[in-house]
Amino acid sequence: MTELSRRNFLTLSGSVAAAALSGRAEAAMGPNDKFDLVIKGGDVLDPSQSLRGKRDIGIRWGTIEAVENDIPAARAAKTIDATGKLVTPGLIDLHAHVFPYGSAIGIPADELAQFQCTTTLISAGDAGVNNIAALRRYIVAQSRARIYAFIHIANNGLSGFPVAELYNIDYAQVEACAMALAENPDFLLGVKVRMSENVIAKHGLEPLKRGIKACETCGWPAKMMVHIGGVETKELMSQILDLMRPGDVLTHAYSGFPNMAGVFTNIVQDGKLIPAALAAKQRGVLFDVGHGGGSFDFTVAEVAIPGGCTPDTISSDIHVFSGNSPGMPYLPNVMSKFMALGSSLEQVVAAATTAPARIINRAPKLGTLQAGAPGDVAIMELAEGPVTFVDTRNNKRDGKLLLKPVQTVVNGVPFGRPYQAPFSVR
Repeated sequence: MTELSRRNFLTLSGSVAAAALSGRAEAAMGPNDKFDLVIKGGDVLDPSQSLRGKRDIGIRWGTIEAVENDIPAARAAKTIDATGKLVTPGLIDLHAHVFPYGSAIGIPADELAQFQCTTTLISAGDAGVNNIAALRRYIVAQSRARIYAFIHIANNGLSGFPVAELYNIDYAQVEACAMALAENPDFLLGVKVRMSENVIAKHGLEPLKRGIKACETCGWPAKMMVHIGGVETKELMSQILDLMRPGDVLTHAYSGFPNMAGVFTNIVQDGKLIPAALAAKQRGVLFDVGHGGGSFDFTVAEVAIPGGCTPDTISSDIHVFSGNSPGMPYLPNVMSKFMALGSSLEQVVAAATTAPARIINRAPKLGTLQAGAPGDVAIMELAEGPVTFVDTRNNKRDGKLLLKPVQTVVNGVPFGRPYQAPFSVR
């Protein structure tokens, strides 16, 4: 390498490093420079900026550089024509199972991206202390989609199917879980526990208490994600809610799954919202949908939401089993179900972008299209026409709007070919 070429190389490297450290490429962009990618002509909806309207999005070096009324075609190295499509920040799925080969139900995050327009996914307890390093090293590090995780209070995570992970309470080791949290604050968000009777048997509140103790002794403000659905008794459901702290996440909030005796013991009992649920909501407990293959019931949501327990986040609980269930819990489809329940398009997009970004402490950089944010973009079709939705208990509801994934962009790079979703409007 000659002195001149070495000097040019070092100058260029310095510019790239400076841009990377600043989080922006703007300072290095001259009037004749091109955007790496322009998403052109879409109907942009970004709740983080209260933005709705036709805009072009310019991305350079993996970062959103500009959101403008018109970016000339000559300034784009590559272009995606989003005319007539809805363009939002990349969707954030707060409850997914993305530990293939390491949990019994995991599915690769990168295979979900084009089905869901998800650019960030949260592993909801797939791994425990014994296998969290494998999730981080062999899955997260090699995925294009961004992954964070709740660690399971059970050492073995969700690897133990068909025998539930907490039949033996000795798997819930507080000190080991707290140590894993302390060692991974950049990657972990907190602790996951499944409180269904068919998971914890007769251990009552003990698994949740151990999870909270791990959160409170790890050295940073870790959150709990608490799975409900088929809780052992009605009284235990209220006790679970009473124990949860502000900022903790109640997932499967609208589950209608019964306990092992066939009794409905969730937040709606005998057709009424239980007082502990509303008190938890008012105290700051966050309500997450977590649809899945067995955990969303229209009849529960239709009581809980008017009663004051609105969803804070909409998530899929997608995994190898739920993805093949009649409820089709792919995230845009779940969002569409809530529009059928009366939520606005703006509300459901916020519940899958800005809201989960705040919960995982990654706002304002994720869940937004503001300049300087990673180039994570979801392009969807908002189809109008009669559509019938099915929940996980075979209840049906009719709607008029359906979000269908078209293209996902992660860090400024389109994810494969445009994908035609398997949902149809009749």
